Amino acid sequence: MKIERIELRRIHLPYVRRFETSGWFHDASDAIIVRVDADGVTGWGEAPMSEGPWYNEETYQTAWFMMETYLGPMLLDTDVVDPWQTRHAFKRVRANRMAKSGLEFAMWDLFARAQNVSLSKLLGGTRDKVDVGVSVPIQPDVPTLLETVGGYIDRGYKRVKLKIKPGWDVEPTRAIRERWPDLLLQVDGNSIYHLSDAEHLKELDQFNLLLHEQPLDHDDIFNHAKLAKIISTPLCLDESIVSPDHAAWAIELNACKIINIKPTRIGGLADSVEIHNMAQAAGMPVWHGGMLETGIGRATNVALASLPNFSLPGDISANDRYFPRDIVQNPFTLNSDSTLTVPTGSGNGAVVDEAFLEEVTQERMVLTR
Repeated sequence: MKIERIELRRIHLPYVRRFETSGWFHDASDAIIVRVDADGVTGWGEAPMSEGPWYNEETYQTAWFMMETYLGPMLLDTDVVDPWQTRHAFKRVRANRMAKSGLEFAMWDLFARAQNVSLSKLLGGTRDKVDVGVSVPIQPDVPTLLETVGGYIDRGYKRVKLKIKPGWDVEPTRAIRERWPDLLLQVDGNSIYHLSDAEHLKELDQFNLLLHEQPLDHDDIFNHAKLAKIISTPLCLDESIVSPDHAAWAIELNACKIINIKPTRIGGLADSVEIHNMAQAAGMPVWHGGMLETGIGRATNVALASLPNFSLPGDISANDRYFPRDIVQNPFTLNSDSTLTVPTGSGNGAVVDEAFLEEVTQERMVLTR
């Protein structure tokens, strides 16, 4: 299939409230929305970028440049006969995985719509619903935290991930556990700790956590393997897993017991499925992380999370968790059992609100053959 047209839009879409982690905060999405057209069919993708290189090395400025200058033209010059091949079109370009993923997601959506099948089915999904939880950013104090967590529990979320940092870790975790002894609870340090903090991190073992996500440096698999021998809470790697090779190294080194798969971080769906299959063969569960995506990226995430080894609740959440108004006409809503329903229509299932998308667009570019 020859792509005839690629449209890039950078949007600015405010969140319901600020989202703060140990290293950065966001007040709005600055995602790059991708549209690809071929043979009368349209596919949609999203690269959920931010203004600064805080989560990884990319920003919306670098992603825009790479899509415009290299990745978009490469895709226009490639005759893609299978969505799995899209990643090969970008093989010569090192890293820039978030920029690649936005285009790759759109290609998967395009092929699924052209074949009149759901993205879930095209990827090999087996579920009609996916378990989800909610990620709770750093709060100003413990009472506010408890009120915030209680609000999500009242809305039906059965798993909570608490963002932590030095000075905001043991006590807020203790407060949540004392209030809700049976709550599925996990913590995420977003790479802010060091191996020298191991004894302090060990204090979190007392709270019966599902997992402890990426406490050490973003590119450090080696020291996570050391930490895994010190703490009893299962370690989960996020930022360190940027490719199937990195996943293989982590599995070989016993650096984690769980992997958080974010297709945006990894560079696309094809590599994400490869990691899913690798972890499944190793007997290691995976779960689906989130990047505060709009409804376009969220639909892609739900489709991927329908694969069988996604056995822990993901950070996908309903659209209204993040946005007062989204750029899709059919936002996901939370089911009573803390799940989201997997779309069964053609493609990723997102129905784009193109009028509102136009309203929130900050930059627009069209590439053609």
